[in-house]
Amino acid sequence: MKKIDLHIHTIPSTISDSHFDFCLETLKEYVTKLELDCIAITNHNLFDAEQFTQICEKLDIKVFPGIEIDLEKGHLLLISENTELGDFTAKCQQVQGLVKTREDCITVENLQAIFGDLNRYLLIPHYEKKPNISEETIAKLNPHIQTGEVTSPRKFKSCSKDNTKLVPVIFSDVRIYNGMKAFPTRQSFIDVGDITLKSIKACLTDRTKVCLSESEGNEYFQVTDDGLFLSTGLNVMLGERSTGKTHTLERILESFDNVKYLKQFALLQDSEEKFEALLSTRHSSVNEQFLKELKDMVADMIKVDLVANKKEAEKYLESLIKFASESDKLDSYSKAALFSETLFLEADLKGLVGLIDATCLLIDNTEYSELINQHISVNSLKQLAVALITEHIGTHKQNLEKRWLNDLIGKIKDDLKLKTANTPPLDIDFYRVLLENEKVKKFNEIIKEIQKEREIDSKNIRGFKVVARTKKYTGASQLKLKSRKQISFMEAFKKYETPYSFLNSIKEIGLEETDFHKYFVDIEYKTLNKHGFPVSGGERSEFNLLHEIGDALQFDLLLIDEPESSFDNLFLKNDVNELLKQISREIPVVIVTHNSTVGASIKPDFIVYTKKSIVENQVKYQLFYGYPGDKQLKSLDGAVTDNYDIMLSCLEAGQQAYDDRKNTIYDILKN
Repeated sequence: MKKIDLHIHTIPSTISDSHFDFCLETLKEYVTKLELDCIAITNHNLFDAEQFTQICEKLDIKVFPGIEIDLEKGHLLLISENTELGDFTAKCQQVQGLVKTREDCITVENLQAIFGDLNRYLLIPHYEKKPNISEETIAKLNPHIQTGEVTSPRKFKSCSKDNTKLVPVIFSDVRIYNGMKAFPTRQSFIDVGDITLKSIKACLTDRTKVCLSESEGNEYFQVTDDGLFLSTGLNVMLGERSTGKTHTLERILESFDNVKYLKQFALLQDSEEKFEALLSTRHSSVNEQFLKELKDMVADMIKVDLVANKKEAEKYLESLIKFASESDKLDSYSKAALFSETLFLEADLKGLVGLIDATCLLIDNTEYSELINQHISVNSLKQLAVALITEHIGTHKQNLEKRWLNDLIGKIKDDLKLKTANTPPLDIDFYRVLLENEKVKKFNEIIKEIQKEREIDSKNIRGFKVVARTKKYTGASQLKLKSRKQISFMEAFKKYETPYSFLNSIKEIGLEETDFHKYFVDIEYKTLNKHGFPVSGGERSEFNLLHEIGDALQFDLLLIDEPESSFDNLFLKNDVNELLKQISREIPVVIVTHNSTVGASIKPDFIVYTKKSIVENQVKYQLFYGYPGDKQLKSLDGAVTDNYDIMLSCLEAGQQAYDDRKNTIYDILKN
């Protein structure tokens, strides 16, 4: 087996990288420490032949020239044989000339025009990794792509099991710079003899010849640069206090992206108020979904101004009375019909546009096409769409004609006003005024209905039930808490029972318009236990743990530091252990524990033991590892220790304490 990393950066790209200073000695240290057999230099849209030659001279392993290309909004590794560097450099310069900004990328046609016969190269797209190459682009490059780069052991293992996926590889994508404190552990093992581009390409077409570890296939993966491997299933980490367990977790955290890390005591939740706030944050999507239409309605009502409408109507009446009082003094200009003519109202096309969109949606829908066709044929829908569009065209034409006539009438009225001393009645849109009055009435009714207390959502989470209910605000302090601002709601809340007046009040106190809808109705979350009662303080912590663990499948790795610090053994055994076992079938899980209920009864796939000792007045930390059934665990430096002693010391406080409890407590009580 050969260990390879075909994605290494040595030059910062001016358009996609933060600056870093490449260090050749650091690259040599990385290759040596991680025991790599082969690497490729793949800088972003560029290749430096001079630097590449220096790297080859310094390293005693196989080094391939390559380039990472922005291809059709994704990234593609293109790796070449270590020959004809002049020709490869010239081709890479063409890529560099086409990609000058973050938005630039080349097409498959560009790629083929520049590099010619793509069979001469190894092509590896970002696959389960952003920015990924699309399936359409991969299809265009068929048959030159057989392998895809992924970001985590979880995705590697998933792709390895799925014959419809590309053969996965995992690489570091590392920027090599001076002073690196730790090296990435994302590399792949391939079953190949001599290392040539041709042999690697052949190997990467067979998923059985690519794996995460040299001897354990895809069941184990490296997590630290000094050689610690973990199971891709369930791992338990043991050790006395201050022996480096948390430090080891943090090293693992730094080595991988998209990790869920539950720190010790982080889930304790004694404050009911904080717990309810946390629930609201977790279930914010329920708020958004329920309040979406209210938000749209409030945004529309913000534009309604009844006070302005009243003043406009009063001014109209005044002008009408004045015009009537001057009727005996009308001259030829003011007697003209157009002098007091009202403007044409344009038809509102929103409803018609909505019908057209809905009909087109039914025509284009493929998921439910059979169901739709059972009730109405596609031809009927198309005829309806044509009729609606024809109606829209006709009405729109009439609106244009009215607009043209209104412009003409307006110009004539302005000319007549200049030539007479008489004042025409002011223009007013009575339809709009009447409509807005009705809107206010309907708005008040709808808000009153929304504010009625009712259950709007519920979710069952492993024995707990989360219920969301609507309720009215009962005081100005609640509104202030909702705003998270130092704003007084005292005056505004006095009008809370009259929604439109309340809306006008909160307009005046410096809130964001997009948040106005949140102050009309509150959504309260309650968590109930299996008996239907509100959870206690301890149950809140249990719910937090189950919720956080249940969320872990959105991540690629789960780390938990001493869950027993907050929970009793029955809860751990009956609820937590089984859930963790289920999750570990999908993603790697690492649990730090001192508790036998977790450490032993959970039946892990792999054990890590941390040890601290003093050697020649110097603190020495060691990591031992192995299978649960191994008699001895071995360390990274070759030392061994008895697994039996570790289990008794870490989980049972030692042999004597274990025997004393067994003989003087449990056996006596039993008998």
